[in-house]
Formats: sequence, C-alpha cells, structure tokens
Amino acid sequence: MNIQFILLGLALIFLIIKIKFFRKNKNNNLFKFKKKLLSKESNIEKIFTRDDEKTCSDPDINIRIGLYENEDNINRKLNIHRARLSKFKKSKLNGEIIFIDKDQKIFKYINGKKKFI
Repeated sequence: MNIQFILLGLALIFLIIKIKFFRKNKNNNLFKFKKKLLSKESNIEKIFTRDDEKTCSDPDINIRIGLYENEDNINRKLNIHRARLSKFKKSKLNGEIIFIDKDQKIFKYINGKKKFI
C-alpha cells in the first residue's frame, strides 16, 4: 500500500513538472512570434513585398537593374519582369518596353520596327 502511494506521488510530481515545462515552452514560442512580428527587419520585408506586388500588377512601371546590384536583387527583379511578360505580354525594363508575341518570341520596337531579341 505504501509503495502505491509513493508511485502515485511520483506520478503527480512528474505531471506537474511536465505541465509547467509545456506552459513555459508555449510562452517562449509566443514571445518569439511577437518579437519577429514587431522587428524592424520584418517591417522592411513587408514594405519590399508590397512594392513587388505593386510592380507585378502594372507592366508600365519601370524595373531598373543597375550595374552594381547584388545577385539576389537582380534575380528578384528579373522574375518580376518575366511574370509581367507572361501575364500582360509586355514589361518595362531599364526604360525599354519589351513585348512577347503569341509564338513566345521576345521583341521591342525601335523606330517603329520590331526588333527581336
């Protein structure tokens, strides 16, 4: 009988410790989420995402790719350019409007004539 009470007591202590650990871990996850949500990097990332969405939705907005941009920015801008070409059949890149025809050939107008790229 005493052994059963000792085992029951140990089981209760173990359960109490597990419950406290679970609550503490849950609060840490919530704290990490809040910290990420309110961080400066997160806000900057949201601004870039909104800007990319705005650029994707209008093919007449110029996408400027400079000589000294890093590879990630260039890839992001080229992906936006390709998406606009496939969706709107035209896109403005570095001040030039580039078109795509029904045969998937890419061209631009120079002095009123089509020049295929």
